[in-house]
Amino acid sequence: MTDAWHRFIENVEVRRFAVLAVIVFALWMMRSMMNMILFTFILTYIVVNWVHLVRRWLPKLSPAVVVIITYALLILLLYFGITQYLPVLVRQIIKMVNSVLKFYSTNDATNFYQYVNHYVSTGTIMTQLRHGLTIAVSTITSVGIVAFTFLLSLILSFFYTLELPQMESFSRLFLESKFAWFFQDVAYFGKKFTNTFGVVLEAQFFIAICNTVITTICLFFMKMPQIFALALVVFVFSLVPVAGVIISTIPLSIVAYSVGGIRDVIYIIIMVIVIHAFEAYVLNPKFMSSQTDLPIFYTFIVLLIGEHFWGTWGLIVGVPIFTFLLDILGVKSIHKTNRKRPQSSGE
Repeated sequence: MTDAWHRFIENVEVRRFAVLAVIVFALWMMRSMMNMILFTFILTYIVVNWVHLVRRWLPKLSPAVVVIITYALLILLLYFGITQYLPVLVRQIIKMVNSVLKFYSTNDATNFYQYVNHYVSTGTIMTQLRHGLTIAVSTITSVGIVAFTFLLSLILSFFYTLELPQMESFSRLFLESKFAWFFQDVAYFGKKFTNTFGVVLEAQFFIAICNTVITTICLFFMKMPQIFALALVVFVFSLVPVAGVIISTIPLSIVAYSVGGIRDVIYIIIMVIVIHAFEAYVLNPKFMSSQTDLPIFYTFIVLLIGEHFWGTWGLIVGVPIFTFLLDILGVKSIHKTNRKRPQSSGE
């Protein structure tokens, strides 16, 4: 039994496969906390790299000071987005609801009811109405849960980045423990996934910037109100590959309807179609596929499968997970030159 255990530890490939299976099983057991895990990971990754970048420019500046200033600015941006954009969105929704109610109060509504009842039974309409109300209530509830989860993730990532040197020194103790081989393999997979995720996140960040700039210019010529707030929303949604541009159509259309009616809504839809085509055929092949060396067809398939199994998170982490698996299986590795080039230029 002891010999079999030693042979298992010495067989690196089998051992790492077993460790990977344990990690997957642990994540599956914690699937109810997956939102908080992913939020914390993304926030921590962004802030840690931002701190390293700032310290290259200002090496004498304390990392704790950089972290505190960064999170203070982040909270101010969130506060600005919530206080400036949400009231505008709520007002536009109320205007749209009032316009619908006004339509139902006219004589045209009677003809509309007769036309609908001719093809659809009243029971079917009521069933669909109850189903729609259920979806609306669950959506409102989920928004509150996601906001609370994001707040917890913000706090966790703040304490992690604030004590980054202490975290690194304490984590090294696991690599010298009795089960050092297990934690070494966990660190191996962690570095692989972090490297992969960083490459994809960097590519998607540049795509989001390009989408935001183009959309903001179009909104400026359309004389939309609250340009900065709308640009902030477009940037956040653009961080979701492919689908983010389409999702951002909803708030943009609501605001456009209140400004210029159905005409501006058509303009917004045309703008989104053009930007989506530009992202799919130019930006994605230029940034995402070139950074990950994935054909654009594989990128779309992974996004579709990721969205099917993990919803919105599948659109964000689908490509990094797929690239991570390709790296682990030895099919395709991330080019290290892509990661080292910014370092050499900054030193």
